[in-house]
Amino acid sequence: MKLYMNAAACSLSPHIVCRELGLDIELVEVDRETHRTSGGEDYLTINGNGYVPALRLDDGKVLTEGPAIVQFLADSVPHGTAMLPELGNLRRNEVQSYLNFITAELHKPMVLLFNPAYATVHPEFRALVSKRLAWLNGRLAGPYLTGEAFTVADAYLFVCLNWSPWIEIDLKQWPALHGFMARVAARPKVREAMQAEDLEAFDAGGVFFAPHAYVASSGRTGSPVRP
Repeated sequence: MKLYMNAAACSLSPHIVCRELGLDIELVEVDRETHRTSGGEDYLTINGNGYVPALRLDDGKVLTEGPAIVQFLADSVPHGTAMLPELGNLRRNEVQSYLNFITAELHKPMVLLFNPAYATVHPEFRALVSKRLAWLNGRLAGPYLTGEAFTVADAYLFVCLNWSPWIEIDLKQWPALHGFMARVAARPKVREAMQAEDLEAFDAGGVFFAPHAYVASSGRTGSPVRP
């Protein structure tokens, strides 16, 4: 399988899931400006929307949209129920509920906070994200969103929260979420995924990670992630 990705983007979520499940995956980086892949393909012929992730299966079929991809990955192996419970188990629906919440209430407005075209409404987006994070902070059922098990929703949440420093959101005001970031960042397979994407830890607690170019352009100093 091939995973079309950008370093530290939302495609890091299915990348983490692949690592956690032991799935063999080929990473194919996509240039955000030209929409060309690292192998020279026109990415728009793979995903006409132009954004990552996309997953090309061994039979050539392509699946898009992160929440759908991570569910497919978990369902593709028997031990995937560790990250997405089986059909008929209410916990599966709880994980899916969090996937929907993250994609609609966190991912989208957080991405818009990166876009200068929406600068006039950034305060409103930031207030919305903060409201949702405050709610989520009180909802953590244990080490992870639904309890003791690390699920596909936790991988997605980790990736979105990792963008916080770049959009002027201080995660330390929500201790449960900040602790969640530290726990996920310490997982060996998560660190393997971040190392494969050449990310660096740039905060004192080693909780947030970014590509070297982001770290350097912000005047921060970072250190490469090691598994």
